[in-house]
Amino acid sequence: MDKKYKVLVVDDATFMTKAISDLLESDEEIEVIGVARNGLEGLKKIKELHPDVITLDIDMPVMDGLQAIRHIMIEAPVPIVVLSSLFSDGSITFEALRLGVVDFVAKPSGAISSDIHVAKQQIVDRIKLATAVNFQNIRRVRVKKDGHAKTGQHSGGTPRSLVVIGTSLTGPNSFIRLMTRLEPGLPAAAVILLEISPKILPAFVERFNEFASWKIAIAEDGKLLEQGVCYIQSNVLSVTVDFSEYGDPWFKIGEPTDSPLDTLFFSAAETFREKTVGVLLTGYGDDGSEGFARIQERGGQTIAQSVESCVYPNLTDSAIKRNRVDMVVAESRLAEAIATLVKK
Repeated sequence: MDKKYKVLVVDDATFMTKAISDLLESDEEIEVIGVARNGLEGLKKIKELHPDVITLDIDMPVMDGLQAIRHIMIEAPVPIVVLSSLFSDGSITFEALRLGVVDFVAKPSGAISSDIHVAKQQIVDRIKLATAVNFQNIRRVRVKKDGHAKTGQHSGGTPRSLVVIGTSLTGPNSFIRLMTRLEPGLPAAAVILLEISPKILPAFVERFNEFASWKIAIAEDGKLLEQGVCYIQSNVLSVTVDFSEYGDPWFKIGEPTDSPLDTLFFSAAETFREKTVGVLLTGYGDDGSEGFARIQERGGQTIAQSVESCVYPNLTDSAIKRNRVDMVVAESRLAEAIATLVKK
């Protein structure tokens, strides 16, 4: 191709900037146009070089990655793929995704890595996907500490309805925004699959609970669903909702599947029938469309984030074009639309 993806690499370790640069330029469609040793230098070079996307470390001197994200998104907006050994810190991951990074990828074997080539395809793919996002729809989620006592805020008991939410790349940012807006006290539980490592979920959920109006918890095998709780799990696992031997809805966590959203949506439709609300947020791929069809067949309702408000539109666009969507809603109206359907 004539036009290459232009990348700026920001990392304080000389070995790592060379390793990442070599890894990226092994793909003929990518050109590394510069490197920077910290966030401040990175911000300056973004303004000088105008890259299509940057890779960004978190743990750096002078200006660390989180500080850099805040400045970049305001002063020199550009798609950011975080590449950090702090991937295992769920609270840092939450903050980076809240601030609007496209993705957060693990740096293999820590800061000084001799096997970064293992992650080559994932990193290259993320760089290319990052350049294709609708960047004007990326923005930080403004949050404030939730004043309610989480231990007593949700009503508990068996939920009357179930909201099942699907997304992929760039989805965590939209989901964080949704769950800071969704009305508490609805007679429902919610479940979402995120493109996130299962290892960081505990810290991610703990941090998220400080801001969400609902109680946030991890979807675990054998856990009963409770009203007023939003359950999160990684899309690298299969998550289904079924009835326990006592007739209560609970989770089953299984092996990876090629269509985790369809798998979740199918099970929700069979368990909650007409009391199922399916939601598709921004993301790539076409997973979830067939699951939406099953929800409709069982009398439930389906909502898709409007293509125009998506950072990456493929998930919702695919379902809309297949006539699997009952309501198409801008991101700013999703919480309201979900609440309306749950209350019916």
